Amino acid sequence: MLFALICKDKPGSLRLRIDTRPAHAAFLEGLISEGRLAFAGPFLDADGKPDGSLVMIEAPDMAGAQALAATDPYARAALFESVEIRAWNWVFQKPATE
Repeated sequence: MLFALICKDKPGSLRLRIDTRPAHAAFLEGLISEGRLAFAGPFLDADGKPDGSLVMIEAPDMAGAQALAATDPYARAALFESVEIRAWNWVFQKPATE
């Protein structure tokens, strides 16, 4: 099942995001190799600077999605002001599966 991780950064935390990004990118690469990442990317503020994240993951259930979200280096670094986790159904423009 797909889950959207909708994450909002704490105000004034751009430096923490930048410093933690290499570990976060490695985490996402690991999810890709495990077949658990559908897509991901940052939300941008009015100045075009990242201020949150949208990460779409595969997990067996909500508890699994919550556990996975907690292991993200951004979450471990306390970057996020809030994280909303929502089940999601990909209907249109879904890539073909092999």
